[in-house]
Amino acid sequence: MTGTVLAVCVVHADVPFGRRAVVDSGIDKRPVDGPVDVHELGIGGDHCRDTKFHGGLDQAVYAYDEAEARYWASELGVPVPPGRFGENLRTEGVPVTDAVIGSRWRVGTVTLEVTIARKPCGTFARWMDEPRWIRRFTDRGDVGAYLRVIEPGVFAGGDAVAVQSVPEHGVTVRMLFEGKDAVAMATLLDEPGLAPKVYRDAAGALKSVRRP
Repeated sequence: MTGTVLAVCVVHADVPFGRRAVVDSGIDKRPVDGPVDVHELGIGGDHCRDTKFHGGLDQAVYAYDEAEARYWASELGVPVPPGRFGENLRTEGVPVTDAVIGSRWRVGTVTLEVTIARKPCGTFARWMDEPRWIRRFTDRGDVGAYLRVIEPGVFAGGDAVAVQSVPEHGVTVRMLFEGKDAVAMATLLDEPGLAPKVYRDAAGALKSVRRP
């Protein structure tokens, strides 16, 4: 399966959210031209201000699907250009939220691995400035996927997204985000070699499902 990177996006400017915010945010991302360096912690020229909850090895790159962005543009009545949701990659033609966890993508000279779901937060809600945004985005469920960098290199807008491998366990990012399927969560916990935050999220979901 092959898709396309429509845009690579990095921080345009930090967004100040006022005195109540713990830190400012790097959510304002815009497309950049030409190839960019990609390393284990993300894309050259990009950064996360709130490193407690964002970024790191397991969340180095965030991808969002163009078809879903078009849905939200219609729903909100405003454009949702690449980077508007804070994503690094706007893609089309490959599953993103419905990607199987542990799937590997080849983009340019970079190998990426699908890890966990994006969890909508207060920063995202302030940035979008839409009523009940966290609930609406959560209920829709197409939250996009984080990826870790297996092989650093370079990629650019227009590059192909080649899905190199898909694990047989079949558990998707959406299933991990919803966290309702105890069998699926246990399957992830038994699967070797996944990103550490996959096990963290699966364990947390399984605990919630089993709670009386």
